Amino acid sequence: MDPHEIIAQLVQNIERVIVGKTTAIKLCLAALLSQGHILIEDVPGLGKTMLARALAASISGTFRRIQFTPDLLPSDVTGVSIYNQKTQEFEPRTGPVFSHIVLADEINRTTPRTQSGLLEAMQEGRVTIDGVTYKLPQPFFVMATQNPIEFHGTYPLPEAQLDRFLLKINIGYPSEQAETAILERQLKGQPIDQLEPVTDLAQILHLQRLVTDIYVSPDVLNFITKVVRLTRSHPDIALGASPRGSLALTNVGRAVALLEHRDYVMPEDIKFLAPFVLSHRILLKAEAEVEGKLREQVISEILHSVAVPM
Repeated sequence: MDPHEIIAQLVQNIERVIVGKTTAIKLCLAALLSQGHILIEDVPGLGKTMLARALAASISGTFRRIQFTPDLLPSDVTGVSIYNQKTQEFEPRTGPVFSHIVLADEINRTTPRTQSGLLEAMQEGRVTIDGVTYKLPQPFFVMATQNPIEFHGTYPLPEAQLDRFLLKINIGYPSEQAETAILERQLKGQPIDQLEPVTDLAQILHLQRLVTDIYVSPDVLNFITKVVRLTRSHPDIALGASPRGSLALTNVGRAVALLEHRDYVMPEDIKFLAPFVLSHRILLKAEAEVEGKLREQVISEILHSVAVPM
């Protein structure tokens, strides 16, 4: 099947469950095809869990949801070794992280130790249980969520751990028309229960390989470099994005190009993605925060100050 046809069917299939949020769906697919992970910061009830379930169902992948709580242990995520009295050997009992799509719900409600256990799996693509290393299934995609309005009893992710997420997005409230459509679709049951796969894991791995073949011109690479480097010298920014931010912009830019049926990256792709890729990788100065400046505003200022290559 044509890759562009697969992508179009994926978006259309997920939209049967998540109404009116095409941009959020495409950003999730871009993160998946870039072999990265995504952080969704939004209030409860906007469909974060449904988005993860719909994605897993659409690609014939396994799905596990981990509810992060203060008493959750790293072994509850990765797994433990159990002694088998018959064989007199320790056998692994793998945790919920051994899935294709993992929803890390309210990741900021668990301790830094447990957060680190998941983030190590995200970075390495493998897990160590009692000294033995096990590879995670491929594709492996983590969608983490956190609530932006409740901070009591939470453990905010430090900058170094936020940097592990390729993208940070929010879904937002639906429009009036979309909300009415949601109500109409659920009068006869939950649409997620009728969702059928439109592709398989082998095709997703193939799409991930195609992303690495997307062309990025020297001018676009130079544009990315200038934008990221300006985050380190902007007067409102205390901590700028690292080279990992440059790599993230490049990789997800190639995925977006594939989603848009192109075999090359355009500067417009980078301008569109920069707020989602860079906003969680910078730290504003205290004076800027007092003035009420947002990270996305500062990223927008930087984009306007850099000449766009033709």
